[in-house]
Amino acid sequence: MSWFYLLIASIFEVGWPFGMKMASLGANKLYWIIFAIIAMALSGIFLYIAQKEIPIGIAYAIWTGIGATCTFLLGVYVFQDTVSLMKILGIVLIILGIILLEIGK
Repeated sequence: MSWFYLLIASIFEVGWPFGMKMASLGANKLYWIIFAIIAMALSGIFLYIAQKEIPIGIAYAIWTGIGATCTFLLGVYVFQDTVSLMKILGIVLIILGIILLEIGK
């Protein structure tokens, strides 16, 4: 069940930068800032629960890795952020790092 909580924490981890980006676009700033704060809190709560059974280093790396990867993809698909070979390589290295941490535990 801890892995499920870690996945939920990672999804909420994507919510706060999304909320901040939406707030920066100008429409409903307060709503999106509140959204970001709630996402941050829920992300932290679910990470806390997940770390009861998952080692802190593994949990944190997966949490931030999924958050970074999904936020990157969100930026590309929703906000038309630029994509380059180096950016893709960076995301691949993050994912490979997470996999290696999991294999090595």
